[in-house]
Amino acid sequence: MSLVGEAPGYIQVFSDGSVKRFTPEVVLASTESSNGYKSKDVIIDSSKPITARLFLPDSQESTSRLPVLVYFHGGGFCLGSTTWVGFHHFLGDLSVASQSIVLSVDYRLAPENRLPTAYDDCYSAIEWLRNLKNNETWLKQADLSRVFLSGDSAGGNIVHQVAVRATRNKISNIKIRGLMPLHPYFGSEKRTQKEMADGSEKDVAMNDMFWQLSIPKGSNRDYFGCNFEMQEVSADVWREFPAVAVHVAGADFLSERGVMYGKFLAIKGVKEVSVVEAPGEPHIFHVFHPESDATRLLQQQMSEFMKNH
Repeated sequence: MSLVGEAPGYIQVFSDGSVKRFTPEVVLASTESSNGYKSKDVIIDSSKPITARLFLPDSQESTSRLPVLVYFHGGGFCLGSTTWVGFHHFLGDLSVASQSIVLSVDYRLAPENRLPTAYDDCYSAIEWLRNLKNNETWLKQADLSRVFLSGDSAGGNIVHQVAVRATRNKISNIKIRGLMPLHPYFGSEKRTQKEMADGSEKDVAMNDMFWQLSIPKGSNRDYFGCNFEMQEVSADVWREFPAVAVHVAGADFLSERGVMYGKFLAIKGVKEVSVVEAPGEPHIFHVFHPESDATRLLQQQMSEFMKNH
């Protein structure tokens, strides 16, 4: 049995298909208020399983209606959890800053569950959210006419796919007002300039490994989930697409892909597209440094976007 893929400290994949994951520091949900919010874990679909963590700010009047931010974590589709310490603190603080209910989704991971499983699972969370029969008391204050989608890295990729599907299906009882992909993880068989630059070899090799582990067997990086230009989307969908603020990190070699994504949406006729850069910051800095000044600025920018939409 040989090692066929590894992200040191996070995951090892072996030739027999077995997977070993290494769990970093995690945080348990707590319905007791801490740092201005409380959290609880919910079940989206026990048969798969799909779970999520809800964050609710406690500094609002009980009668107020709150927007909902649905968040998809990153990790190359193979790693990550809403329970990880960085995600928990970032999203809890964001719920306070934006005065929103945050639903952070734990979808099934590759390579055991290759794409499009993550897309299906995360779309299921949207269906769950709009289903008033779920009887989730924390959603009684939810304003489902003001729903936003966000996620980092692979989660930013998922944001796009869920938005395309929701727009195409004209999902009822819910209105997605805007998308905020953070450092979105896209690719293609054709390399970008940053991917071909000296010193990027290790990053490119790691990204290629995650794509190899997550896309359907027999596919390459021009799979529609990797290369957004390859997906068939009608002009009607693009016209109805929500507003998009693509966030990129200046020191992230994937920032080029994020800028390309923003330009692609604008060319397709999406009504409102912007690209917001965090100068000098690395990939998913907000997860590794959830209390940094750059992270606080990101939360402020996301809050303003939600307020204006």
